Amino acid sequence: MDIQQNGRMADAVRNNAEWCAALCRAHGITGEWGPRAWTSPRRTPLYYPDAVTLAPGARAGDIVPLIDAAPGASVKDSFATLDLTADGFGVLFDARWIHRPAPGPGTGGWEPVRTAEELAAWELAWSDGEGGGLFPPALLEEDAHTFLAARDADGRTVAGAVASTSGPVVGVSNLFAADGGLDAAWAGCLDALARHRPGRDVVGYESGDDLDAAVRAGFAPVGELRIWLLR
Repeated sequence: MDIQQNGRMADAVRNNAEWCAALCRAHGITGEWGPRAWTSPRRTPLYYPDAVTLAPGARAGDIVPLIDAAPGASVKDSFATLDLTADGFGVLFDARWIHRPAPGPGTGGWEPVRTAEELAAWELAWSDGEGGGLFPPALLEEDAHTFLAARDADGRTVAGAVASTSGPVVGVSNLFAADGGLDAAWAGCLDALARHRPGRDVVGYESGDDLDAAVRAGFAPVGELRIWLLR
């Protein structure tokens, strides 16, 4: 991996860890930042890791003693360098960090979510009608993190994403489209970033068909990551 690619991956890792920490704070959970990992002493919300490694040299001892290591605990192995099998973890899935240069001038479309009611509608669309309060309104007070939504003529949320700013980049997570059209969703999201987060390179992580859609949108894979789950 060359120096430039390594830097892009480091930006993506830190950006994603800061989003995970913000989501946990909104639920009243304060994690700890260490030199090799961010860890949460309390179980984190559904879909969010109990630890995120911040350096390729992280080891199980930097993580497992600092989390609630009971069944269901998960670790985001940001550099795919850990082996947590001896601690009872198994690999849940592998993915790729992605990066693309800052998008060009935007023309309109997706807009930030600004109210608790809009956020609830966003979550219903993201979760295919299940809701559940994974994204508390307190997140709307986090200046670095913005929920973006596309709405149809009737005002219904039909696509969206989370945009998280850190350092020189903006990270995209939770991208969705109600009709499954990820190519159009990426186009709309990047257009919105050009207007609301101009001049910043874009990072994130994806796998499978979602990774293919990101590559079509101009992203390049810049590194591997792995999610471990304690069963």
